Amino acid sequence: MVRIFLVDDNAMIRSQLRTALEKQPDWVVVGEAEDGRGAVEHWSEISPNLTVMDFVMPEMDGLEAGRRLSRQHPDTPVLMVTIDPSRQLEQEAKKAGIRGLCKKSDLRSLMAAVEAVLKGKTYFRLIPVAA
Repeated sequence: MVRIFLVDDNAMIRSQLRTALEKQPDWVVVGEAEDGRGAVEHWSEISPNLTVMDFVMPEMDGLEAGRRLSRQHPDTPVLMVTIDPSRQLEQEAKKAGIRGLCKKSDLRSLMAAVEAVLKGKTYFRLIPVAA
């Protein structure tokens, strides 16, 4: 069972992401936080296999929270999702130890990104590949 920690300041987005992620038979969202500070503070209580985190949030953004989680728990990947990914954010995410970045609204990309980072790979494909 893959245990996922979901971090986004928008409850409706968290619900949509949870629904999409839990369509996979072995994936379960075991915890949620609405900002980066909550993610860092509650991560140890949840001990997920993966953290899926928004970039823009109050209190502490996803980049800083991802940096802290990647340092404290280097064996557990962080995947960042955002409305508007950019090359600059991609570079900052890589420096922070975040293992992937994808567009929040592209569920196909999100699923591919989760699968990649769970296999120990990275996922930084900002331009969707046509099927």
